[in-house]
Amino acid sequence: MQTRLWDRRLFAAAIAAAAATALVAPASAQSDYPTRNVTVVVPLGAGSASDIIARIVLDQVGRQMGKSFIIENRPGAGGSTGAGQVARAAPDGYTLLAYGALGSANALYAKLPYDTMTAFAPIIALGQQPLVLVTPPSKGYKTLGDLLAAARAKPGALNYSSVGLGSSSHFGAERLLLAAGAKVQHVPFKGSADSVGEVVAGRVDFTFLPSAAVQPLVAENKVVPLAVSAERRTRLLPNVPTAAEAGVNNAVYTFYTGLFAPAKTPGDIIAKLHGEIVKALDAPDVQGRMAKLGVEPMPMSTAEFTKFFEADVAANEQLGKLAGIQRQ
Repeated sequence: MQTRLWDRRLFAAAIAAAAATALVAPASAQSDYPTRNVTVVVPLGAGSASDIIARIVLDQVGRQMGKSFIIENRPGAGGSTGAGQVARAAPDGYTLLAYGALGSANALYAKLPYDTMTAFAPIIALGQQPLVLVTPPSKGYKTLGDLLAAARAKPGALNYSSVGLGSSSHFGAERLLLAAGAKVQHVPFKGSADSVGEVVAGRVDFTFLPSAAVQPLVAENKVVPLAVSAERRTRLLPNVPTAAEAGVNNAVYTFYTGLFAPAKTPGDIIAKLHGEIVKALDAPDVQGRMAKLGVEPMPMSTAEFTKFFEADVAANEQLGKLAGIQRQ
């Protein structure tokens, strides 16, 4: 009898120890994260803004954490192909998304392979590239006011180019035009070379470009910068006013890149990634390379970035409706 009682006690102790181990093991595994390389999906082609920014920042993060953060370009369907891959991935921190156009994609496409508001866990903003409105010198516009006065005088007579439906140059222009109460024709192209080339040639009245792309064109007198679609002036073109300074309020369109994980990724993994990326963004080499690209910092906690993301999705959806942008 005594032997059986002792056996039962040993069995109970073993079960308790196993249960304790089961409870502790996941937390321990997460605290050791990452134990292998991490895949970071960029749902755009190589050389895109999100691609370059992700490579700069996550290369440094990989050195800090002792594992490689491997960039995988998955373009297609306006970014929804790659984003959908991440939405379906295991929420374990080993598949991430580097992107900034989830909001505009949500506004543009009627059917997506994921629910924009619930499929992702926002981690951190990597930075933004202020958009600059540029016009050909041959048009003679010296200020944003000049351009808008011409647009209002002949509604629909002026035009602007973009790198495609749903692009930052498209939505950025529509945000400004709505705020200014002006009607202008949209001329979409399939790439930046054609879009910019038409402006330089004087066949298009204006377009929006990231500040780093504008700077050399301004230096060569190929375009005239009229306004920055951001809260603050860009450090690459400090003499160019913001749209608000030029007389148009509510015209900010934030062209940013953020890092996301699949929904339900453990909070401690999210927190660890956020902390390591903050450290990477403070690294002198990263700051220098980002500055050359005209990338402005967007310091936020994960909670703040989540609120920013939710507001961005809502604002893009509203913009699409007000501007009459047809969902694809």
